[in-house]
Amino acid sequence: MASSSRVRVGNLVPLNEGNASSSNGSVSSIPIYLGANVVGRNHLVVVDKRVSRKHLSLHASADGSIEAVVEGPNPIIVRSEGQRRKVCAQERVKIAHDDVLELIPGEYFVKYLNVGDNHKSSTSMGSSDFKKGKRLCEDDTVVIKRNRQIMEDEALARSLQKSFAEESSTISGLGCDQMLSSLDSAGSSERNNERIHSVDYLKDVLSLTFRLMRVQGLPSWTNTSSVTIQDVIQGEVLLAVLSNYMVDMEWLLTACPSLRKVRHVLVIHGEDGASVELLKKVKPANWILHKPPLPISFGTHHSKAMLLVYPQGIRVVVHTANLIHVDWNNKTQGLWMQDFPWKDAKDVNRIVSFENDLVDYLSAIKWPEFRVNLPVVGDVNINAAFFRKFDYKSSLVRLIGSVPGYHVGPNIKKWGHMKLRSVLEGCTFEQQFCKAPMIYQFSSLGSLDEKWMSEFACSLSAGKSDNGSPLGIGKPLIVWPTVEDVRTSIEGYAAGSCIPSPQKNVEKDFLRKYWARWKADHVGRCRAMPHIKTFTRYNGQDIAWFLLTSANLSKAAWGALQKNNTQLMIRSYELGVLFLPKTHQSVPQFSCTGKNNSNLNNLAPGKEIKTKLVTLCWKSDEEKEQSTEIIRLPVPYQLPPKPYGTEDDPWSWDKRYTKKDVYGSVWPRHGGIQAKKRESTKDTRLAEAERPPSRSISSGRVLGRSLPSSTSSSQVLGVACHFHQQSFMSDLDIQIPTAFDPFAEANAGDSGAAAGSKDYVHVRIQQRNGRKSLTTVQGLKKEFSYNKILKDLKKEFCCNGTVVQDPELGQVIQLQGDQRKNVSNFLVQAGIVKKEHIKIHGF
Repeated sequence: MASSSRVRVGNLVPLNEGNASSSNGSVSSIPIYLGANVVGRNHLVVVDKRVSRKHLSLHASADGSIEAVVEGPNPIIVRSEGQRRKVCAQERVKIAHDDVLELIPGEYFVKYLNVGDNHKSSTSMGSSDFKKGKRLCEDDTVVIKRNRQIMEDEALARSLQKSFAEESSTISGLGCDQMLSSLDSAGSSERNNERIHSVDYLKDVLSLTFRLMRVQGLPSWTNTSSVTIQDVIQGEVLLAVLSNYMVDMEWLLTACPSLRKVRHVLVIHGEDGASVELLKKVKPANWILHKPPLPISFGTHHSKAMLLVYPQGIRVVVHTANLIHVDWNNKTQGLWMQDFPWKDAKDVNRIVSFENDLVDYLSAIKWPEFRVNLPVVGDVNINAAFFRKFDYKSSLVRLIGSVPGYHVGPNIKKWGHMKLRSVLEGCTFEQQFCKAPMIYQFSSLGSLDEKWMSEFACSLSAGKSDNGSPLGIGKPLIVWPTVEDVRTSIEGYAAGSCIPSPQKNVEKDFLRKYWARWKADHVGRCRAMPHIKTFTRYNGQDIAWFLLTSANLSKAAWGALQKNNTQLMIRSYELGVLFLPKTHQSVPQFSCTGKNNSNLNNLAPGKEIKTKLVTLCWKSDEEKEQSTEIIRLPVPYQLPPKPYGTEDDPWSWDKRYTKKDVYGSVWPRHGGIQAKKRESTKDTRLAEAERPPSRSISSGRVLGRSLPSSTSSSQVLGVACHFHQQSFMSDLDIQIPTAFDPFAEANAGDSGAAAGSKDYVHVRIQQRNGRKSLTTVQGLKKEFSYNKILKDLKKEFCCNGTVVQDPELGQVIQLQGDQRKNVSNFLVQAGIVKKEHIKIHGF
């Protein structure tokens, strides 16, 4: 039937990121006619194969109601009456007027508007309709209150942003090239009217402050002035050094395709085992991989930074996100960057503290020196000393790094919390910060004790007031998400996999006095769980100093004093930037990628500027602050934070939570396997065994496919344990007794012959870098598909893995973490092997 002869009952109207007041050009308006309708890829302006050609089947009734069936393999999200519901393949859902659909969770928002709703007369409403309306009215009371609160929060945030823009536009001599052109009133007005994400917004103070990273699925105002990876890596990059813990190469090249054009790339990473082999396979041929030495067990390379060399200079970036999809799209993260020019000949021997901090840290990384030809300097060796060729005199932050080792003598103050103590001891702060409180905010809690907490507090309390007296010890609070925060987050319980602290670390009695709520209304990130790490000292909305870092709260990251405080032991590599109030000379802000230099001469270089650090919620006192330039830091949590109430429980990732999250999931996800599922999955595995083995999906590729922000729990959980493997074993300082073996009885009867027997399925734990971290499964019958079993194991037990071909053992399933018990139970319950035919091995 031609559409012209059909009766239209409504429309699916595109929205911008779920915002009813803003349209989105990525989806066309979709008319809904009486009877059958199809919504699919053809309705998108862009091509996205995640949306099937027949994505949804809709059956519209005469009253305007719709019954939808998800035809494609990917789920949708339906937002109705303040609730979000995930609808998976072949599931049905009712859609009513004003309901919002996410065709892909977190993307392609459309609202259903019933044409008839505009013409209904209140006098024609029947008694049943009246009762229904009354009931809905009563049920909507809570929703109305919630929406009112959201509106108030958005109004507050917009007010803060406007104030932020007005304050920042007055800063002279600090602007990057793009912002300088907007100093005229017309340009400033235009930019202030644009609340959508823009990398130019407040770019004049980027080197003085930091940015929050963009979070998908949030209202657009929350991402104003936030950054994406493409905002950072842009322009004519000659050489890139990418330092991180986790690296998903496939996602990285997709998210930032300009990296493919960079001729020289060094990736410094913290991966090991199968993940390293995968990196080697998928990396471009001209890329170099390096994992720094880890001389002390349970250590990691955890630093997150970038060094981008341009013809004009260098861009130094310090941030908190792994190079994976979920970290750059679903989490609260922070990033600082500043550009510096090449040194002039007269400044070759001029060295500032920032330069020494950087070169000392890079020297400890010990990457293999390589030689390149750069247009600016010709043939040059790329080593730590190379980075002395840049002029860092305009730097306004200090680098605080950690490198593994036993540090003594002068080196004890070069790293970890002793480095922070040393820098703060040389600083003078306002009198108001005497005995001022402190905040520790991070995403992974180590195994701590009161002695170390006192040691750490002493370092963070260092410094003197402007009258010369010590600031004194401040009371710290730990900003940490509650179970309810995680449950109601945009990722549901899956977000907790990146807050990987066990009960034994979290539920220590002495920590109870420290707990404070994660509350981020003013930046719209209450439901975006933090992977950012920050430490600060404050009084009200005034900030003494602020540290953005990769370091969590652990001895591995910060170090622990030993031997009567004469030695500092650190296990891991970390890097952060410390923001301090300073008096400095005004100089034009330098940019490696700016296009407009015409206004640089309009500035008055040499003018002394005194900076003051404040939060976004700070209110100005014009009389007191006339001689001070205000630097607003986007502190992503409320100050002062609210202490935990009696009903608040700190999140522990190894604890069971039965209250369902926003996606209807509980935690953890490995419950019993239903009989029907056992039968169907076994048949599927047998059928797939005859097919050519599919290429195993890497941890990075799975992460890259994770849907932004609103990704279902099952999808996120299936990849999250790649993060657990090292964070749980190393960054948390968890000491695993080597004598512990929960399967001692199974191991006791094994011999070499038995272990290699083909009559058994062998489930082993292997040790890497002194850790139990890899479970292998070998010996399954040939009629079973290893790839299908791996897929089910990853989905059932929330762990990452792969299938490898061993020259002697044949196909072997590798899973990260100690999954022996889970795997054994799964194989038996799924009918793949009998219990007596499984051999479980220790070391």
